[in-house]
Amino acid sequence: MFDGYDSCSEDTSSSSSSEESEEEVAPLPSSLPIIKNNGQVYTYPDGKSGMATCEMCGMVGVRDAFYSKTKRFCSVSCSRSYSSNSKKASILARLQGKPPTKKAKVLQKQPLVAKLAAYAQYQATLQNQAKTKAAVPVEGFSWGNYINSNSFTAAPVTCFKHAPMGTCWGDISEGVRVEVPNTDCSLPTKVFWIAGIVKLAGYNALLRYEGFENDSSLDFWCNVCGSDIHPVGWCATSGKPLVPPRTIQHKYTNWKAFLVKRLTGAKTLPPDFSQKVSESMQYPFKTSMRVEVVDKTHLCRTRVAVVESVIGGRLRLVYEESEDKTDDFWCHMYSPLIHHIGWSRSIGHRFKRSDITKKQDGHFDAPPHLFMKVKEVDAAGEWFKEGMKLEAIDPLNLSAICVATIRKVLADGYLMIGIDGSEAADGSDWFCYHATSPSIFPVGFCEINMIELTPPRGYAKLPFKWFDYLRETDSIAAPVKLFNKEVPNHGFHVGMKLEAVDLMEPRLVCVATVTRIIHRLLRIHFDGWEDEYDQWVDCESPDLYPVGWCQLTGYQLQPPAPQSSRDSQSSSSKQKKKAKSQQYKGHKKMSSLQLKDELLDGEEYSFLQGASDQESNGSASYYIKQEP
Repeated sequence: MFDGYDSCSEDTSSSSSSEESEEEVAPLPSSLPIIKNNGQVYTYPDGKSGMATCEMCGMVGVRDAFYSKTKRFCSVSCSRSYSSNSKKASILARLQGKPPTKKAKVLQKQPLVAKLAAYAQYQATLQNQAKTKAAVPVEGFSWGNYINSNSFTAAPVTCFKHAPMGTCWGDISEGVRVEVPNTDCSLPTKVFWIAGIVKLAGYNALLRYEGFENDSSLDFWCNVCGSDIHPVGWCATSGKPLVPPRTIQHKYTNWKAFLVKRLTGAKTLPPDFSQKVSESMQYPFKTSMRVEVVDKTHLCRTRVAVVESVIGGRLRLVYEESEDKTDDFWCHMYSPLIHHIGWSRSIGHRFKRSDITKKQDGHFDAPPHLFMKVKEVDAAGEWFKEGMKLEAIDPLNLSAICVATIRKVLADGYLMIGIDGSEAADGSDWFCYHATSPSIFPVGFCEINMIELTPPRGYAKLPFKWFDYLRETDSIAAPVKLFNKEVPNHGFHVGMKLEAVDLMEPRLVCVATVTRIIHRLLRIHFDGWEDEYDQWVDCESPDLYPVGWCQLTGYQLQPPAPQSSRDSQSSSSKQKKKAKSQQYKGHKKMSSLQLKDELLDGEEYSFLQGASDQESNGSASYYIKQEP
């Protein structure tokens, strides 16, 4: 493990600190040389040829200097530890995330050439990953500073199943050790040292060099999925030197012994972590693929668009008829707004035919299996019918849940829905939701969960009462049992930070906060902007990402609005936000109804069973009984 440890330092003549007496471990024999690799990967040293590898710590040295008749150990300490302490005997296996077992001795005897071969692929993956990743700096904004200065917490990566490593993050947590570049060093070559994770914020980790104990003076933030973070043992197999930071290099006289003691039983990244990162950032959608996507100017229909670029799974789609390629639309590859060619015809959805009679050279239809599958539904029995009432998130004003009506029932469980009091005569602002969509709710959902329901525009009988409205319109409510009542254990909590798409301008990914949680429904607030721009989003939305996602994928992050903008939001900021949202909204509604500010104060709310926003991950009190 410590084959790459470089014992050289800028000054080794100074005595160790007072703490040395407490941490000191029996030193190695002075006659034992350490092989310095000078950045080159060495071949397996054959014991018969005068070289040997310690089966306890992995040290490579001259065979004659090794201990015992069989020359299996570099020192008495390693020999005793190997035979009497199973915990230390399996240190390499443990540091690779494997529990100590009786097979640890077998692991130590594996030829080094096999390990090097495995890491050759690991290094190749790293180099390829470094070429494809480009951090996009945001002037004046740093997630690390933002979180540290305000004591914020971030949603864990495991909350985002669609994001890279979302399903294979494992048990990466505080205390995990990694090998990172040592920036506190004046040597001319790039050297490394071991650091531990002090705090996690999405993909970002606050790291502290091993040996600094409680000293946070050199702590630094780094993206765990970045190309400069490696599992412990990487330097040894890659021929990279481990050099202690200059600030603490005089703290101990025997750094190798110190590391053995500190790292015994510690966790590190899996050896194939970088390979998993690379694999999770491979996206099946390619440029020039043709898809059907919602027409942003007429939500009731779809159009053909071509994939122009793919960034982190987000697609920039250019409508096929756009000659200058400026008429575009951004969405994630798992968005419910995109479909395979022929989808509209298959379910009876409106479709705008292209003036282009044949495919352009190089364009080809995206295979149907690439698109997100919806749950199968049984519409043979009791099912949604035209005219039924429900509550729905308004796609033209995502801060509002509105009174709505089913206007048309399509095939395969899809529904065309209109917002009461705001519909165009020709139905051009109807929108399509699947019956299992988390954006539609039964009558009474807002009331039971203390959410402000937006009544039909022009409706004078306030406060709005569903019972009265159903009677006045001679309508019936859609049966509760037809709605999706599944609530996953999503892991979000009020106050968590994340990166979220502004769905009113879906090319923008912004710094955001979870301000309310109603079962699986999240209220997303864009930091620095007024509450009226908040958006209701499902917990499994592909438009939510962990902190550090933009840096990892090379996407531009929109920082919080500065204080000067906050002070003038009533004028310039509002105009700016509205101007950018109109491009996506198309026919913008003129309704000025908004959710009350009191809903966004982060307070706890009383539900039927006394659950607060932060605790309402269950479905026990999800729906209210319909009045007869």
